Amino acid sequence: MLRVLTFGRYADADFGGVERYTFELAHALRDEVRYVNIVAARGAPPDTNVTGETVYAQPLFELGGAPVCPSMLTHARRLHRAQPFDIVHLQFPADPMAHAAAASLPRTVRRVITWHSDIIRQKKLLALYRPFLNRLLRSADAIVIPTPGHLSSSRQLEAVQDRSRMHLVPYGADLSRFAQEDPAARKIRARYPGKLLVFALGRHVYYKGFEFLIRALASVPGAHLLLGGRGPLTEDLKRLAASLGVVERCEFVGRIPEEALPAYYQACDVFCMPSVEPAEAFGFVQIEAMAAGRPVVCCELHNGVTYVNRDGETGLVVPPANAEALAAALRRLESPSLRSRLGAQARERVKEFSVEAVARGTLAVYRRVLQSRL
Repeated sequence: MLRVLTFGRYADADFGGVERYTFELAHALRDEVRYVNIVAARGAPPDTNVTGETVYAQPLFELGGAPVCPSMLTHARRLHRAQPFDIVHLQFPADPMAHAAAASLPRTVRRVITWHSDIIRQKKLLALYRPFLNRLLRSADAIVIPTPGHLSSSRQLEAVQDRSRMHLVPYGADLSRFAQEDPAARKIRARYPGKLLVFALGRHVYYKGFEFLIRALASVPGAHLLLGGRGPLTEDLKRLAASLGVVERCEFVGRIPEEALPAYYQACDVFCMPSVEPAEAFGFVQIEAMAAGRPVVCCELHNGVTYVNRDGETGLVVPPANAEALAAALRRLESPSLRSRLGAQARERVKEFSVEAVARGTLAVYRRVLQSRL
Protein backbone atom coordinates (compact mmCIF):
# COMPACT_ATOMS: atom_id res chain seq x y z
CA MET A 1 0.00 0.00 0.00
CA LEU A 2 1.27 3.46 -0.90
CA ARG A 3 2.05 5.88 1.90
CA VAL A 4 1.13 9.49 1.14
CA LEU A 5 1.68 12.50 3.35
CA THR A 6 -0.68 15.40 2.72
CA PHE A 7 -1.37 18.78 4.28
CA GLY A 8 -5.09 19.51 4.25
CA ARG A 9 -5.03 22.86 6.09
CA TYR A 10 -7.56 21.94 8.80
CA ALA A 11 -9.60 18.99 10.01
CA ASP A 12 -12.29 20.54 12.18
CA ALA A 13 -15.97 21.42 12.18
CA ASP A 14 -15.43 24.47 9.93
CA PHE A 15 -13.69 22.62 7.11
CA GLY A 16 -14.06 23.92 3.56
CA GLY A 17 -13.50 22.78 -0.01
CA VAL A 18 -9.78 21.97 0.27
CA GLU A 19 -10.41 19.88 3.36
CA ARG A 20 -13.36 18.11 1.75
CA TYR A 21 -11.17 17.24 -1.23
CA THR A 22 -8.57 15.73 1.11
CA PHE A 23 -11.16 13.77 3.11
CA GLU A 24 -12.95 12.44 0.00
CA LEU A 25 -9.71 11.41 -1.66
CA ALA A 26 -8.44 9.53 1.39
CA HIS A 27 -11.74 7.71 1.79
CA ALA A 28 -12.05 6.80 -1.90
CA LEU A 29 -8.47 5.42 -2.05
CA ARG A 30 -8.49 3.73 1.36
CA ASP A 31 -7.78 0.31 -0.18
CA GLU A 32 -4.82 1.60 -2.22
CA VAL A 33 -3.27 4.42 -0.20
CA ARG A 34 -2.51 5.05 3.44
CA TYR A 35 -2.84 8.80 4.00
CA VAL A 36 -1.33 10.79 6.83
CA ASN A 37 -2.77 14.32 6.98
CA ILE A 38 -0.88 17.02 8.90
CA VAL A 39 -3.13 20.00 9.65
CA ALA A 40 -3.19 23.09 11.83
CA ALA A 41 -5.10 22.58 15.08
CA ARG A 42 -8.33 24.62 15.15
CA GLY A 43 -11.68 23.87 16.75
CA ALA A 44 -13.66 20.69 17.26
CA PRO A 45 -13.18 17.59 15.05
CA PRO A 46 -15.14 17.39 11.78
CA ASP A 47 -18.51 15.67 11.67
CA THR A 48 -17.66 13.68 8.56
CA ASN A 49 -15.81 10.49 7.74
CA VAL A 50 -12.05 11.08 7.97
CA THR A 51 -9.95 8.20 6.66
CA GLY A 52 -6.29 7.71 7.51
CA GLU A 53 -4.25 9.36 10.24
CA THR A 54 -4.67 13.01 11.19
CA VAL A 55 -1.83 14.82 12.95
CA TYR A 56 -2.56 18.21 14.51
CA ALA A 57 0.18 20.85 14.57
CA GLN A 58 -0.17 23.77 16.96
CA PRO A 59 -0.06 27.20 15.26
CA LEU A 60 2.10 29.85 16.89
CA PHE A 61 0.44 32.74 15.05
CA GLU A 62 -1.22 33.66 11.76
CA LEU A 63 0.45 35.35 8.81
CA GLY A 64 -1.69 36.60 5.94
CA GLY A 65 -4.61 34.57 7.25
CA ALA A 66 -2.60 31.32 7.28
CA PRO A 67 -1.58 29.48 10.47
CA VAL A 68 2.16 29.22 11.07
CA CYS A 69 2.98 25.78 12.54
CA PRO A 70 6.75 25.13 12.70
CA SER A 71 6.06 21.74 14.29
CA MET A 72 4.85 20.51 10.89
CA LEU A 73 8.51 20.00 9.97
CA THR A 74 9.12 17.90 13.09
CA HIS A 75 5.97 15.83 12.52
CA ALA A 76 6.80 15.19 8.85
CA ARG A 77 10.36 14.03 9.52
CA ARG A 78 9.32 11.92 12.54
CA LEU A 79 6.60 10.16 10.59
CA HIS A 80 8.89 9.56 7.61
CA ARG A 81 11.59 8.03 9.83
CA ALA A 82 9.04 5.70 11.43
CA GLN A 83 7.66 4.54 8.07
CA PRO A 84 8.87 6.23 4.89
CA PHE A 85 6.44 8.00 2.61
CA ASP A 86 6.26 7.34 -1.11
CA ILE A 87 4.66 10.69 -1.96
CA VAL A 88 4.00 14.04 -0.32
CA HIS A 89 0.83 15.61 -1.69
CA LEU A 90 0.53 19.38 -1.12
CA GLN A 91 -2.66 21.40 -1.38
CA PHE A 92 -2.05 24.90 -2.70
CA PRO A 93 -2.47 27.57 -1.52
CA ALA A 94 -1.26 26.38 1.86
CA ASP A 95 0.84 27.90 4.58
CA PRO A 96 4.61 28.08 3.99
CA MET A 97 5.25 25.70 6.90
CA ALA A 98 3.56 22.88 4.98
CA HIS A 99 5.76 23.62 1.99
CA ALA A 100 8.86 23.73 4.17
CA ALA A 101 7.90 20.42 5.78
CA ALA A 102 7.51 18.80 2.36
CA ALA A 103 10.85 20.20 1.21
CA SER A 104 12.54 18.81 4.33
CA LEU A 105 11.84 15.20 3.26
CA PRO A 106 14.35 13.27 1.13
CA ARG A 107 14.05 13.75 -2.62
CA THR A 108 13.17 10.06 -2.95
CA VAL A 109 9.73 11.11 -1.71
CA ARG A 110 7.87 12.21 -4.83
CA ARG A 111 6.10 15.58 -4.75
CA VAL A 112 2.57 16.12 -6.03
CA ILE A 113 0.70 19.43 -5.80
CA THR A 114 -3.02 19.97 -6.26
CA TRP A 115 -3.48 23.56 -7.39
CA HIS A 116 -6.73 24.81 -5.86
CA SER A 117 -6.17 28.50 -6.63
CA ASP A 118 -3.59 31.26 -6.87
CA ILE A 119 -2.75 33.39 -3.85
CA ILE A 120 -5.05 36.35 -4.42
CA ARG A 121 -5.24 38.73 -1.50
CA GLN A 122 -1.81 38.63 0.20
CA LYS A 123 0.10 40.40 -2.57
CA LYS A 124 2.91 41.80 -0.39
CA LEU A 125 3.55 38.44 1.26
CA LEU A 126 3.40 36.75 -2.14
CA ALA A 127 6.18 39.01 -3.43
CA LEU A 128 8.43 37.74 -0.62
CA TYR A 129 7.30 34.13 -0.96
CA ARG A 130 7.33 33.93 -4.77
CA PRO A 131 10.96 32.72 -5.19
CA PHE A 132 10.35 29.81 -2.80
CA LEU A 133 7.02 29.05 -4.50
CA ASN A 134 8.65 28.98 -7.93
CA ARG A 135 11.30 26.54 -6.72
CA LEU A 136 8.60 24.35 -5.23
CA LEU A 137 6.63 24.32 -8.48
CA ARG A 138 9.69 23.52 -10.57
CA SER A 139 10.66 20.65 -8.27
CA ALA A 140 7.19 19.06 -8.26
CA ASP A 141 6.91 15.72 -10.02
CA ALA A 142 3.26 16.38 -10.86
CA ILE A 143 0.78 19.24 -10.55
CA VAL A 144 -2.91 18.36 -10.49
CA ILE A 145 -5.35 20.95 -11.82
CA PRO A 146 -9.08 20.34 -11.29
CA THR A 147 -10.23 22.26 -14.40
CA PRO A 148 -8.65 23.83 -17.49
CA GLY A 149 -9.68 27.20 -16.04
CA HIS A 150 -7.27 26.72 -13.14
CA LEU A 151 -4.38 26.72 -15.62
CA SER A 152 -5.60 29.41 -18.02
CA SER A 153 -6.43 31.86 -15.21
CA SER A 154 -3.32 31.30 -13.09
CA ARG A 155 -0.41 33.72 -13.10
CA GLN A 156 1.55 31.72 -10.57
CA LEU A 157 1.62 28.48 -12.55
CA GLU A 158 3.54 30.33 -15.27
CA ALA A 159 6.69 29.27 -13.39
CA VAL A 160 6.11 25.71 -14.64
CA GLN A 161 7.67 25.43 -18.09
CA ASP A 162 7.24 21.67 -18.48
CA ARG A 163 3.49 21.30 -19.03
CA SER A 164 3.83 17.51 -19.24
CA ARG A 165 3.83 17.55 -15.44
CA MET A 166 0.31 19.05 -15.44
CA HIS A 167 -2.54 16.59 -14.98
CA LEU A 168 -6.24 17.38 -15.29
CA VAL A 169 -8.16 15.54 -12.56
CA PRO A 170 -11.53 17.18 -11.74
CA TYR A 171 -12.69 17.28 -8.14
CA GLY A 172 -15.24 14.71 -7.08
CA ALA A 173 -17.79 14.05 -4.38
CA ASP A 174 -20.06 11.23 -3.29
CA LEU A 175 -22.90 12.30 -5.59
CA SER A 176 -25.28 9.60 -4.35
CA ARG A 177 -25.62 11.40 -1.01
CA PHE A 178 -27.32 14.34 -2.70
CA ALA A 179 -29.27 12.47 -5.36
CA GLN A 180 -31.10 10.16 -2.93
CA GLU A 181 -34.32 11.74 -1.68
CA ASP A 182 -34.11 12.92 1.92
CA PRO A 183 -37.50 13.05 3.74
CA ALA A 184 -36.27 16.08 5.74
CA ALA A 185 -36.25 18.12 2.51
CA ARG A 186 -40.05 18.12 2.37
CA LYS A 187 -40.25 19.46 5.92
CA ILE A 188 -37.86 22.32 5.09
CA ARG A 189 -39.71 23.14 1.88
CA ALA A 190 -43.08 23.18 3.65
CA ARG A 191 -41.98 26.10 5.82
CA TYR A 192 -41.83 28.43 2.81
CA PRO A 193 -45.02 27.94 0.74
CA GLY A 194 -45.16 29.96 -2.45
CA LYS A 195 -41.59 31.25 -2.10
CA LEU A 196 -38.64 30.87 -4.45
CA LEU A 197 -36.36 29.12 -1.97
CA VAL A 198 -32.73 30.09 -2.50
CA PHE A 199 -29.93 28.26 -0.71
CA ALA A 200 -26.35 29.49 -0.29
CA LEU A 201 -23.58 27.94 1.75
CA GLY A 202 -20.02 28.74 2.72
CA ARG A 203 -17.68 30.51 5.10
CA HIS A 204 -18.78 34.10 5.67
CA VAL A 205 -15.59 35.66 4.34
CA TYR A 206 -14.78 38.45 1.88
CA TYR A 207 -14.56 36.49 -1.36
CA LYS A 208 -17.85 34.62 -0.99
CA GLY A 209 -19.87 37.72 -1.95
CA PHE A 210 -22.86 36.99 0.27
CA GLU A 211 -23.51 40.71 0.78
CA PHE A 212 -24.44 41.01 -2.91
CA LEU A 213 -26.86 38.12 -2.65
CA ILE A 214 -28.55 39.76 0.34
CA ARG A 215 -28.79 43.03 -1.60
CA ALA A 216 -30.28 41.13 -4.53
CA LEU A 217 -32.92 39.67 -2.24
CA ALA A 218 -34.38 43.14 -1.75
CA SER A 219 -35.28 43.18 -5.47
CA VAL A 220 -36.86 39.71 -5.53
CA PRO A 221 -39.81 39.93 -3.12
CA GLY A 222 -40.94 36.39 -3.90
CA ALA A 223 -37.65 34.84 -2.74
CA HIS A 224 -36.55 33.50 0.64
CA LEU A 225 -32.83 32.92 1.32
CA LEU A 226 -31.40 30.18 3.51
CA LEU A 227 -27.79 31.16 4.18
CA GLY A 228 -25.70 28.38 5.70
CA GLY A 229 -22.27 28.62 7.24
CA ARG A 230 -20.64 31.15 9.51
CA GLY A 231 -17.51 33.23 9.71
CA PRO A 232 -16.00 36.61 10.56
CA LEU A 233 -18.58 38.52 8.46
CA THR A 234 -21.71 36.87 9.87
CA GLU A 235 -22.75 39.77 12.09
CA ASP A 236 -22.07 42.29 9.31
CA LEU A 237 -24.30 40.29 6.97
CA LYS A 238 -27.09 40.19 9.56
CA ARG A 239 -26.89 43.96 9.99
CA LEU A 240 -27.03 44.40 6.21
CA ALA A 241 -30.16 42.23 5.97
CA ALA A 242 -31.81 44.31 8.70
CA SER A 243 -30.87 47.61 7.05
CA LEU A 244 -32.36 46.46 3.72
CA GLY A 245 -35.58 45.29 5.32
CA VAL A 246 -35.15 41.67 4.20
CA VAL A 247 -34.39 40.14 7.59
CA GLU A 248 -37.67 38.16 7.47
CA ARG A 249 -36.65 36.62 4.13
CA CYS A 250 -32.97 36.08 4.91
CA GLU A 251 -32.52 33.20 7.32
CA PHE A 252 -29.10 32.54 8.81
CA VAL A 253 -29.12 28.82 9.51
CA GLY A 254 -25.52 28.60 10.76
CA ARG A 255 -23.29 25.62 10.23
CA ILE A 256 -25.28 22.72 8.79
CA PRO A 257 -24.24 19.23 9.96
CA GLU A 258 -22.95 16.98 7.21
CA GLU A 259 -25.84 14.55 7.47
CA ALA A 260 -28.37 17.39 7.08
CA LEU A 261 -26.80 18.98 3.97
CA PRO A 262 -28.58 16.87 1.30
CA ALA A 263 -31.98 17.94 2.63
CA TYR A 264 -31.17 21.64 2.20
CA TYR A 265 -30.00 21.17 -1.39
CA GLN A 266 -33.11 19.14 -2.21
CA ALA A 267 -35.45 21.58 -0.49
CA CYS A 268 -34.29 24.66 -2.38
CA ASP A 269 -35.39 25.81 -5.82
CA VAL A 270 -32.08 27.48 -6.66
CA PHE A 271 -28.56 27.27 -5.31
CA CYS A 272 -26.52 30.47 -5.42
CA MET A 273 -22.75 30.81 -5.12
CA PRO A 274 -22.15 34.58 -5.43
CA SER A 275 -18.35 34.49 -4.94
CA VAL A 276 -16.63 37.62 -6.22
CA GLU A 277 -12.90 36.77 -6.22
CA PRO A 278 -10.84 34.08 -8.00
CA ALA A 279 -9.95 32.67 -4.58
CA GLU A 280 -13.14 30.72 -5.36
CA ALA A 281 -11.69 28.63 -8.15
CA PHE A 282 -14.19 25.73 -8.31
CA GLY A 283 -16.87 25.57 -5.63
CA PHE A 284 -17.53 22.10 -4.22
CA VAL A 285 -20.98 23.32 -3.21
CA GLN A 286 -21.89 23.70 -6.88
CA ILE A 287 -21.45 20.01 -7.63
CA GLU A 288 -23.42 19.06 -4.51
CA ALA A 289 -26.34 21.26 -5.64
CA MET A 290 -26.13 19.90 -9.18
CA ALA A 291 -26.17 16.33 -7.88
CA ALA A 292 -29.46 17.22 -6.19
CA GLY A 293 -30.77 18.42 -9.55
CA ARG A 294 -30.80 22.11 -8.69
CA PRO A 295 -29.83 24.96 -11.03
CA VAL A 296 -26.89 27.08 -9.88
CA VAL A 297 -26.38 30.83 -10.06
CA CYS A 298 -22.70 31.82 -9.89
CA CYS A 299 -20.42 34.66 -10.98
CA GLU A 300 -18.06 34.80 -13.95
CA LEU A 301 -14.58 34.61 -12.41
CA HIS A 302 -12.86 33.30 -15.55
CA ASN A 303 -11.66 30.13 -13.82
CA GLY A 304 -12.96 26.70 -12.85
CA VAL A 305 -16.23 28.00 -11.39
CA THR A 306 -17.85 28.27 -14.82
CA TYR A 307 -16.17 25.11 -16.04
CA VAL A 308 -18.53 23.44 -13.57
CA ASN A 309 -21.65 25.60 -13.93
CA ARG A 310 -22.37 26.41 -17.58
CA ASP A 311 -24.48 29.44 -18.34
CA GLY A 312 -27.83 28.45 -19.82
CA GLU A 313 -27.06 24.76 -19.49
CA THR A 314 -26.81 23.93 -15.76
CA GLY A 315 -27.62 27.36 -14.33
CA LEU A 316 -26.99 31.05 -14.86
CA VAL A 317 -23.75 33.03 -14.73
CA VAL A 318 -23.67 36.74 -13.88
CA PRO A 319 -20.96 39.41 -13.43
CA PRO A 320 -19.35 39.40 -9.97
CA ALA A 321 -20.19 41.94 -7.25
CA ASN A 322 -23.41 42.88 -9.05
CA ALA A 323 -26.56 42.65 -6.93
CA GLU A 324 -28.79 43.75 -9.82
CA ALA A 325 -27.52 40.94 -12.05
CA LEU A 326 -28.01 38.39 -9.26
CA ALA A 327 -31.56 39.64 -8.74
CA ALA A 328 -32.31 39.40 -12.46
CA ALA A 329 -31.05 35.80 -12.53
CA LEU A 330 -33.20 34.85 -9.55
CA ARG A 331 -36.25 36.45 -11.16
CA ARG A 332 -35.62 34.40 -14.33
CA LEU A 333 -35.50 31.27 -12.19
CA GLU A 334 -38.95 31.96 -10.79
CA SER A 335 -39.99 30.01 -13.90
CA PRO A 336 -40.57 26.37 -12.83
CA SER A 337 -39.97 25.09 -16.37
CA LEU A 338 -36.58 26.81 -16.61
CA ARG A 339 -35.56 25.48 -13.20
CA SER A 340 -36.64 21.97 -14.18
CA ARG A 341 -34.68 22.02 -17.45
CA LEU A 342 -31.49 23.45 -15.95
CA GLY A 343 -31.70 21.16 -12.92
CA ALA A 344 -32.03 18.03 -15.05
CA GLN A 345 -29.04 19.09 -17.18
CA ALA A 346 -27.07 19.88 -14.03
CA ARG A 347 -27.66 16.37 -12.70
CA GLU A 348 -26.35 14.93 -15.95
CA ARG A 349 -23.35 17.27 -16.11
CA VAL A 350 -22.23 16.51 -12.56
CA LYS A 351 -21.52 12.86 -13.35
CA GLU A 352 -18.07 14.03 -14.46
CA PHE A 353 -17.32 15.01 -10.86
CA SER A 354 -17.77 11.70 -9.05
CA VAL A 355 -15.44 10.72 -6.23
CA GLU A 356 -14.66 7.53 -8.15
CA ALA A 357 -13.35 9.58 -11.08
CA VAL A 358 -11.09 11.74 -8.91
CA ALA A 359 -9.77 8.63 -7.15
CA ARG A 360 -8.89 6.91 -10.44
CA GLY A 361 -7.26 10.03 -11.83
CA THR A 362 -5.23 10.76 -8.70
CA LEU A 363 -4.04 7.18 -8.35
CA ALA A 364 -2.90 7.26 -11.99
CA VAL A 365 -0.84 10.40 -11.20
CA TYR A 366 0.71 8.71 -8.16
CA ARG A 367 1.67 5.65 -10.18
CA ARG A 368 3.15 7.73 -12.94
CA VAL A 369 5.44 9.74 -10.65
CA LEU A 370 6.55 6.59 -8.85
CA GLN A 371 7.39 4.87 -12.14
CA SER A 372 9.63 7.81 -13.02
CA ARG A 373 11.68 6.99 -9.91
CA LEU A 374 12.65 3.57 -11.30
